[in-house]
Amino acid sequence: MKFPFLLRLAAAALAAGAALAPAHAQSYPNQPVRWVVPYPAGGGTDVVARMLGQSMGQALGQSMLIDNKPGAGTMIGGDLVAKAKADGYTVGTVDTSTVALAPHLYAKVPYKAEQDFAFIGGTTRFPFVLVVNPDVPARNLQDLLALARKTPGGLKYATPGLGGPNHLGMELLQRKTGTQLLHVPYKGDAPALQALIAGDIDMYLVNTAASLPHIRSGRLRPIALSMTRRSAVLPDVPTFAEAGVPDFESYSWQGLAAPAGTPPAVVARLNRELNQSLASADIRKKLDELGIEPSPTTPEAFSALVKSQAALWGGVIRAANIKLEE
Repeated sequence: MKFPFLLRLAAAALAAGAALAPAHAQSYPNQPVRWVVPYPAGGGTDVVARMLGQSMGQALGQSMLIDNKPGAGTMIGGDLVAKAKADGYTVGTVDTSTVALAPHLYAKVPYKAEQDFAFIGGTTRFPFVLVVNPDVPARNLQDLLALARKTPGGLKYATPGLGGPNHLGMELLQRKTGTQLLHVPYKGDAPALQALIAGDIDMYLVNTAASLPHIRSGRLRPIALSMTRRSAVLPDVPTFAEAGVPDFESYSWQGLAAPAGTPPAVVARLNRELNQSLASADIRKKLDELGIEPSPTTPEAFSALVKSQAALWGGVIRAANIKLEE
């Protein structure tokens, strides 16, 4: 009878295969890891990725090489990660736009957000603060909303582009408050802030990292913070809930992802090193100075965040009838 021998051979093969997975995880990484950033070099996302990449690389014993691939509303970078070999040697920053907004904004998205990524964990949150030009005669949110309602044509608000989290946050605010405002999109934070300081527009829901220098210099007046709690860098600025608009939260969040099919042990290792880097006193100090919040999570919690945020903002996009072309 040859069957017992064949069964023993099959069992041995299965055992050998099972042993390979832990062995792969133990040997990972044995070469540099590519970290795709879907934004240009020098911006807040790039700064965070380089900071975390250096720390994680030291812990992993291999360099994490930052590869900036901006364009198409972060979909170029997202697609590179989604279609990379699922071996743990290509990871990338994904954010609100990449995996929560793009599937609802664009007719053609080159990846499926909930199927094509292995989510490693959250990295950071960029709180948004509503700021106005100091010449605007409103010192709190209710006064600003009242002014908007009685201004012919409405007050003007800036965004760094159509369909981004800043734009959608203001769409949500208008629906929650019954206020109509005039949207003026710019190409990035810098020109939008310049226009606000010059008085060309009235207000801007902008991340704290970009606006802090102008707030501290007095060139902009903060009205409300769109988080559930106050910011350590702006302790005197009330949240929207404190200012009279409950259940309003809008911010930009980011995380780290790998291609779907990346070995779970590799995802777990990357998550562990990511969270340890976010917990380091040096990195927390640097993030605090930029007004950026660390946002460590488990892979499961980050995946749940992506799903819930896609549902929330998908509803806002449909209600506002926003559609974009690549």
